[in-house]
Amino acid sequence: MSPARLLQLAFVVIAAISVYCFVSAARDGERRRACTAVCAVRPDYAGFNRIAPDFELPTVDGSTFRLSQQRGKVVILNFWTKSCRPCLEEMPDLAEFAEVIKGRTDKVIMVAVSTDETANDVRDTLSSILKGKAPSFITLVDSENAVVREKYGTKLYPETWYIDPQGVIRARFDGPRDWGSALYLDLAEDLLKTSTRCPAEMETGKTMGATAQLCADLPLLGG
Repeated sequence: MSPARLLQLAFVVIAAISVYCFVSAARDGERRRACTAVCAVRPDYAGFNRIAPDFELPTVDGSTFRLSQQRGKVVILNFWTKSCRPCLEEMPDLAEFAEVIKGRTDKVIMVAVSTDETANDVRDTLSSILKGKAPSFITLVDSENAVVREKYGTKLYPETWYIDPQGVIRARFDGPRDWGSALYLDLAEDLLKTSTRCPAEMETGKTMGATAQLCADLPLLGG
């Protein structure tokens, strides 16, 4: 093979390697960006293999809410009850978070499900906690615990689930959180982006498998 041909072949190989490295770096950078929020807030569960159980419950205003009718939106589902002190303590933060969501996008909604006995109980509790201000989240009543306990297995409150536009459970938070952090909104908005999905999987707040190092390189927010 002539020197000129060898030089040409070497140029092609170097160019191919350069393109591969560029694409790999871009892909890695995009994956890191997509995982920043979920890795930082450390959900107790994160994944993408479980469809959220469908349900239908009454709202406090007498209408009906069905989860499967919310396809195309991110649903932030919070379970609470008036006998749960941490629930009551975090409720003002949740209400402010819902207000921020409402001002940013109609593709993310917050739904608060109470297991108290009647809609009046729920309304009175919220009115007291929020000083008479109507919340921006949708409020449902599950007085029989048929959804919260039987379908979602929740026994301790509060508990919050992130469900993506395809109805897949992407994250679960056990216990109260600092909902004033912008990272929780970033996590919701990231789930709207179908081009890049964070592959992080977590159990009890710890990353598993290949994404463990990815999350280890990102900052920890804490509860």
